[in-house]
Amino acid sequence: MAEIVEKTKTLACLAMSTVGELILAPISLLKSGSGVVLITTAAGTLGLAYLAKNRIKLIGKDEQLFLETATELKIVNGPRIYALPIVHKSAEIKKAVTLTAVQYCIVVNELTGVKRIEKGPQLLYLKAYDKILEGTKHEVISLTKNEYIRLKDHATGKIRVILGEKANIIPEPTEKLYDGRKMNSIDLKSNQYCVISDRETGQLRTERGEKLIYLGAFKEMHKNPTTAIILKKNEYCTIENSKTGEKRVEQGEQLIFPEPYETIIGNRKHAAIDLRSFEYSKIIDKRTGKLRTERGEKLVFPGAFDEIVEKTTGKYEATAIDEDTAVIVRNTRDGQQRLVTEKQRFVPDDDEEIVEVTKLTKLADYEACIVRGKDGQDQFYYGKNEDQRTFFTPPYSEIVQLCWSRGRRRERRDLYISKIDLRPQFMSFEFNCRTSDNVELILEGTLFWEIVDPEKMFKLTGNTTGDVCSHARSEFIQSVSKVSLQGFMQDFNQIAASAHREEDDFYSKRGCKIHSLEVTGYNCADSTTSKVLGQIIQETTNRMNRLQCQESESEVKLQKIKGQIEEENARKKLLTIQTENSNEEAACVGLSEAEKVKRFLEELEDKVPNLETRIALWKTLRKTDALAVVGDKNSRVFFTPNDVNLSIKSED
Repeated sequence: MAEIVEKTKTLACLAMSTVGELILAPISLLKSGSGVVLITTAAGTLGLAYLAKNRIKLIGKDEQLFLETATELKIVNGPRIYALPIVHKSAEIKKAVTLTAVQYCIVVNELTGVKRIEKGPQLLYLKAYDKILEGTKHEVISLTKNEYIRLKDHATGKIRVILGEKANIIPEPTEKLYDGRKMNSIDLKSNQYCVISDRETGQLRTERGEKLIYLGAFKEMHKNPTTAIILKKNEYCTIENSKTGEKRVEQGEQLIFPEPYETIIGNRKHAAIDLRSFEYSKIIDKRTGKLRTERGEKLVFPGAFDEIVEKTTGKYEATAIDEDTAVIVRNTRDGQQRLVTEKQRFVPDDDEEIVEVTKLTKLADYEACIVRGKDGQDQFYYGKNEDQRTFFTPPYSEIVQLCWSRGRRRERRDLYISKIDLRPQFMSFEFNCRTSDNVELILEGTLFWEIVDPEKMFKLTGNTTGDVCSHARSEFIQSVSKVSLQGFMQDFNQIAASAHREEDDFYSKRGCKIHSLEVTGYNCADSTTSKVLGQIIQETTNRMNRLQCQESESEVKLQKIKGQIEEENARKKLLTIQTENSNEEAACVGLSEAEKVKRFLEELEDKVPNLETRIALWKTLRKTDALAVVGDKNSRVFFTPNDVNLSIKSED
């Protein structure tokens, strides 16, 4: 019987491979006394073929058959050959889900709604009415030491935090990543801080480094990691609390970590005011309005409500009061001024301000000045008076400035004089006038004048130079109008003298004295007249030049002859002197040579008695000297056989 069944299976497989369908020969197994008999028919063969095609399912080892019958869903796991019932709605073979060791999936039962976690490694066979949530599998979560995750349970609303270092973290079926991803912890350095808000209580807190920050269940980053403010020893910053409105000043040397509701005013730090021994600073307290003075030498850190007065640098240099410098100080409470002349480095008090730094006014013996006091009275100071030679301008007083005219025609009144020069001085002028024959002239001249009484001058005139020149011009115009051009050219200095009359009291009434009035030049205002006058002057000048040239030529010739005579006399004297010098030099050389020969012969007399021998030695030395002289030059020396005592010998 077993052999018959095996043959039947082999026949079925052969049929499937050849025709692509499962064709099983209908098999009838009849029991008899001797065994089993295989009976086949044609109709049975066709029925089995239909059954194999539509009713038989071959389920693999990693497959599941999802069979929906009339009343339920049935799942058949492989490996298996399964014959479908005659009545069913659908049948589908699906692959089982393969989960590795780092994978999981969430399975939900569609009838009960219960969710469960299926972890790997396994081959997951789903149960009836099971469905993989989101239709996919997930990777387990592994955290390093600086990572964390926040999981929110959508069933309860709770959030739990899992910190690294952990592996194979699988959320509960109702949990999801709150942030959608793994989060890195906040790495705060020792000089950093951050502000974290608690959404559960609404509070803010500051976290300082050095550490790792993990956000809790209801914690959010309110302010990202920020570098703390580094205050050096001479720096400070002002911090304001937006919650309470309080302000405070933090001084260096330190790190500033602001609290959650604190901000640094201006978002920057400031340098303290470094006052040296001769510096000071004025600071006003905005709460009380009180002004105080900080004096060096020290570092000044303004308070939270302090404001530095005026200077951008925050400090003033104390005024050095010495022999030449004083200060006028005003008291801001009563408005009174005082002059400080005591030698010191002056620093005003809290309720004082410097109105003016005044220099010592110094008057020379010939100078004077006018000081107008607070009562409007003018006082004259003279350098010739010992007690008025030097002085400081008192408070509420000023040195009066005089405004005089300047220029050759005194057309500009912008010359300001603080010190009056009492010395006689020249003043140049220029103006137009007409002669009696109606020739317009432009006169140029100088006025030598002097201020003798400054008080009269100041009382009667406000423009001394302008008035003096105007009066001189008026007198000149009157004098020139009485003479012709020719008369003026012949005697213009006398006309100038007549323009300045001794009996004229115009100048004396104004405290001035005119010493002289001179004309230094004149021109015709009309170009034609000026041209004719120029020709006359040119001809006169040419004549004078020609006479001068002739005199110069004669003088040059005479000087040339005198020079030649002197040159010849000098040459004669030169030749005489040169001859005398040459003779003297030759005599000296001969005497020197004779002395050498004499001394040489006398010194060798004891050792070489023979005079001829000593003379021969002298000649030899002289030849050596000659050779030395010749050797220093680019020359050739020729010796005769007698000179070198040369002998030629031949040997056989």
